[in-house]
Amino acid sequence: MDDEATQVCALAEDDGTAVRGLTPADPAAGPRADCVLCGEPTEHPADHPGSTLCAVCTWQQAQRIACSG
Repeated sequence: MDDEATQVCALAEDDGTAVRGLTPADPAAGPRADCVLCGEPTEHPADHPGSTLCAVCTWQQAQRIACSG
């Protein structure tokens, strides 16, 4: 069987790797929008338009999209 066809993409075991290097939101900036998938606060302000995702869900969604090929 072809090795390329048998490769399986998996999400990393450590969700914390998704948020490494990100800076925390400034508390003086006001309330934060909640993630539409998990409900955790995001880096976006509450009045940010569109669907907001937290850093972990953004990272996991990118993993899913990259592996859906």
